[in-house]
Amino acid sequence: MDINWANVFDLATLFKCFLIGGAICIIGQILIDKTKLTPARILVIFVTTGCVLGGLGIYQYLVDFAGCGATVPLTGFGYNLAKGVIEAVKESGLIGAFTGGVKAAAGGIAAAIFFGYLASLISKPKMKKQ
Repeated sequence: MDINWANVFDLATLFKCFLIGGAICIIGQILIDKTKLTPARILVIFVTTGCVLGGLGIYQYLVDFAGCGATVPLTGFGYNLAKGVIEAVKESGLIGAFTGGVKAAAGGIAAAIFFGYLASLISKPKMKKQ
């Protein structure tokens, strides 16, 4: 993947990234504040939404517009899973439906496990008061 360094510091690109990423985060915060959905269910909703929109080809337009603003949030993880499955099915057939998503998201999954483990060593978890 080649990085176009001219676009990295382009203010319009940064604004679009912030706008879309912020909008996704605002939706998550509204769901947390205004519904009885647990954070785990919201996570599943976001990943599933990204997966469905990615599978339909709709999320690609958002990625083209906002770049990391669309790929970094949880919806981007779902999009990455769907994209990996589509590519693997084209290459390997039906078995790609089972392996493609994990292959495409392996780096993100490994990072989540590693940093989650580090956070568990550093923090002192407490139960949330109901």
